[in-house]
Amino acid sequence: MPISAHGLDELKALAGTDLGRTGWLEITQERVNAFADATGDHQWIHTDAERAADGPFGGPIAHGYLTLSLVIPLFNELLEISGVSMNVNYGLDRVRFPSPVRVGARIRLAGFVDAVEEVSGGVQSHLTFTVEIDGGAKPACVARAVYRHYA
Repeated sequence: MPISAHGLDELKALAGTDLGRTGWLEITQERVNAFADATGDHQWIHTDAERAADGPFGGPIAHGYLTLSLVIPLFNELLEISGVSMNVNYGLDRVRFPSPVRVGARIRLAGFVDAVEEVSGGVQSHLTFTVEIDGGAKPACVARAVYRHYA
């Protein structure tokens, strides 16, 4: 069950809040192939299971940007925002991919609200997202995201 924030005041009160973790999501070859088709990135390490089996990771891996793109749907499991006119993905301050996600692995998202500050017409939130790999020693992705929320 996501944490709920209704309106800008409740969003501001979330500064310093650990949003918890989502459920696990399996990364399938079908998802990786669809991402490759959407982006035109068909590098063999992602799409050629036979060749990737002999590669550095022992099998195909998800694109780093696929992993990053999954932050959005997973984030919806952590925080539900209402009582605002619009939420805008304002950008990313930092993104790192410490560990690859092998096809067949499960990932989940952990979120933390670092800060919320006032901006013209609304508030801006800074969140740290960590994409964890089931059984992995390192995360797949660590990103600091910035969102704007307008009254």
